[in-house]
Amino acid sequence: MELIPVIDLMGGAVVHARRGAREAYRPIETPLSAGAEPLDVADGLLALGAFRTLYVADLDAIAGRPGHDAALAALEARHPGLALWVDAGEADPAALARRASSGPGRPVIGSESLPALDQAKAALGAVGEGGILSLDYGPEGPRGPRELHADADLWPGAVIVMTLSRVGAGQGPDLETLRAVLARAGGRRVYAAGGVRDAGDLHALAALGVAGVLLASALHDGRLSRADIAAFTG
Repeated sequence: MELIPVIDLMGGAVVHARRGAREAYRPIETPLSAGAEPLDVADGLLALGAFRTLYVADLDAIAGRPGHDAALAALEARHPGLALWVDAGEADPAALARRASSGPGRPVIGSESLPALDQAKAALGAVGEGGILSLDYGPEGPRGPRELHADADLWPGAVIVMTLSRVGAGQGPDLETLRAVLARAGGRRVYAAGGVRDAGDLHALAALGVAGVLLASALHDGRLSRADIAAFTG
């Protein structure tokens, strides 16, 4: 099971994400970095273990404001062997195809950014297996087209189950939703996002059969030690 650190970008800084309440996010304070500058926070996270992938949520771009592609390009330049997964709220097929072919990063298509099923099909068709689908869940339930959540035939080979209400909340992963997605995912790789507290949660997710897990708070506050991380990353 792959461990994937996460950074959330807003206003040029890495912010502390909690329960999906983006209007309340503030620049992160972490022992891994002297400040909240994206390159510094990413360096601190990547120093914890042999991570292969970094997930970036560009919250300004998701909200329709100018995004952080310059910072993402700088990240790629500093860590050329690192895979970047980028959710920039893109639903336009042309924009997604550009990111899939030229970067920066590999596009994550969030279901919350897709207003209807026909737009979802067009977005996913533009990137094929070069894209990743994030099935987003808020406190109210699935976000985006219900048909997209229900029909696994529409999904690409990599799918994230993003339970926003669990992000930064320390409540544990959403095992119920993960089981439901895994049951119909076929051979697709399913990644868990939101709620991991400690190594026990990692082992529970590995036993469930997820391909990977997105992590932030448990890395910053030390609940996952270097030894815990090394048990999965080598």
